[in-house]
Amino acid sequence: MSIEKIITENARLVGIEVNDSLIEKLKIYSEQLKEWNEKINLTAITDDEGIAIKHFIDSLMLLKYVEIPENSRLIDVGTGAGFPGLVIAAAREDVFVTLLDSTGKKLKVVQDIAEKMGLKNYTVLHMRAEEAGQKNEYREQFDFATARAVAELRVLSEYCLPFVKKDGYFISMKGALADKEIENAANALKVLSGKIEEKFNFDLCSSGERNIIKIKKISQTSTKYPRVSAQISKKPL
Repeated sequence: MSIEKIITENARLVGIEVNDSLIEKLKIYSEQLKEWNEKINLTAITDDEGIAIKHFIDSLMLLKYVEIPENSRLIDVGTGAGFPGLVIAAAREDVFVTLLDSTGKKLKVVQDIAEKMGLKNYTVLHMRAEEAGQKNEYREQFDFATARAVAELRVLSEYCLPFVKKDGYFISMKGALADKEIENAANALKVLSGKIEEKFNFDLCSSGERNIIKIKKISQTSTKYPRVSAQISKKPL
């Protein structure tokens, strides 16, 4: 089965609309991802069905559950091979997406793929999240921040919430252990001025349980955060 058909059929199963333009962009993405993956380790998932479901459909689920207004600014923290940020940029050309990663090689690949997809509504940012989060040009400048399974929620919140404007949202994409992570993150969210508004639980096309956690930024985050990476990992909030 072609990747176009896999995307179409699984999008229908989870209630997502995909048009021909998006499918064509995702086809290019898949081809380039597999080609680049032979030169640089981007993903362990290399078959069409896995890429379509575990990368593309999974990323698009964010748009199913979270309303992102036109002209919003979104930052994908630890974008890696571009998930979910580059998929969101492909699906929503009215949203401007910043793809942040500390690994320059991966960002060069992501930029090359984005150019081949014909996207204009993105930028890549080669920087560590805890450094970017302390810079005025990025701190509290985004309507949305998102990250997909980069670290546990209490750690991830310290990396992501400083980017979000007051009344904006941090959208955390998690697997089956989300409830435990939410429990452990209670203090971190309080300290960082975040409040869980909703959690969406779903089965990803029979490939496993997923959760999307919608966290509202209720006031400015103290300038003490984010701390340096060693402190964040050794002494999580």
